[in-house]
Amino acid sequence: MKKMLKLVVLIPALNEEKTIATVIKAIPRKIEGISKVLVLVVDDGSTDRTVQKARLAKANKIVSHKGNKGLGIAFQTGLDTALKMGARIIVNIDADGQFNPKDIPKIIAPILQDKADVVICSRFLDKSLESKMPGIKKFGNRLFTKIINLFTGSHFTDTQCGFRAYSKEAALRMNLFAKFTYTQEVLMDLSQKGMRIEEVACKVEGKRNGQSRIVSHWYSYGIRALIIVVRSLRDYKPLQFFGIIGTIFFLIGAISAFILWIRLILIHQIDPFMWIVYTDVILIVLGFLLIILALIADLVDRQKRIQEEILYRIKKKEIEKIQ
Repeated sequence: MKKMLKLVVLIPALNEEKTIATVIKAIPRKIEGISKVLVLVVDDGSTDRTVQKARLAKANKIVSHKGNKGLGIAFQTGLDTALKMGARIIVNIDADGQFNPKDIPKIIAPILQDKADVVICSRFLDKSLESKMPGIKKFGNRLFTKIINLFTGSHFTDTQCGFRAYSKEAALRMNLFAKFTYTQEVLMDLSQKGMRIEEVACKVEGKRNGQSRIVSHWYSYGIRALIIVVRSLRDYKPLQFFGIIGTIFFLIGAISAFILWIRLILIHQIDPFMWIVYTDVILIVLGFLLIILALIADLVDRQKRIQEEILYRIKKKEIEKIQ
């Protein structure tokens, strides 16, 4: 088995010429339990000397997008390429230097011990290792984490961190759609598929040294990430997503209508609240339709799971042929 345990360190990069070489050179090339460590850089349309710096730092493989396609697409390109390179474990690390490559052995340890399929670097699991972070960013991270925990039944402490390790099985099981980012969608996708996910506390630098940014403002990131989370909830938890909304609308309309009915019995008059009657009818009908939609979406979700299992087996066979 040791001969087959090849580790591919995936580094998505966009205009990181100042730090990419430092990150690559700091990646440990000899790790206990790993036969070979390879470095894969996915250049997402950089306009500076990121590719040249990565090549000089002796990255094993560099894949370049013709233009900036987004972190989510760069990550998917990296996963596909790493699997074709024969990876049994894939570690994703940022190119800006905020993560310490020396923590890679710590990140992959639960996978090597067969205790996990995915391991996340958590910036909040160990208070003594917490780095300084703007209050608004910390609030946003905790908000997204609570939402994902609520719908996955998990107890994650950090769902935004991109420093992660994936087993070959987890990489093959992933089916992602988001172009902007992937961190939240991965957790919802793999949690639903029964993958074992663990967190490991690591020290993370608070200051980014690279020039690239996913977005220029925190509120822009928050809005776009929230859209991804909502879409993921719709796709991975359709019964709860539509069912909860439908039930809320139906109950509001029904309770309001019941109160008006009691009022009608007592004083034999609805006016001046006739507009509420129309609103209640709309809420009750809309709630009922959403509940029906939830049942239909749940049926579609079962078909999707069957299709994903077929896709997984096809991808697995293709990778086995290449290797």
